[in-house]
Amino acid sequence: MQVLVRDNNIEQALRVLKKKMQREGVFREMKARSAYEKPSEKRAREKAEGIRRMRKMARKKLQREGLLPAPKKVIRPTAAAAR
Repeated sequence: MQVLVRDNNIEQALRVLKKKMQREGVFREMKARSAYEKPSEKRAREKAEGIRRMRKMARKKLQREGLLPAPKKVIRPTAAAAR
């Protein structure tokens, strides 16, 4: 994983790196590997994750077809507008 550091701005590069790691699931995997997970718990977790994934895919499909409203976009004020 690579992050470009612009103008020696380490804080911004760290934020970008954390966001990338979050998106890739690195933190979730680190937490899962920190302790032993019983096989029965692993099966239950994987089954729940699969159900969540299927529901999300079905919801996205219905939104694309226009049967469900799309989620509202959050408008965040920019840093330039705050000055």
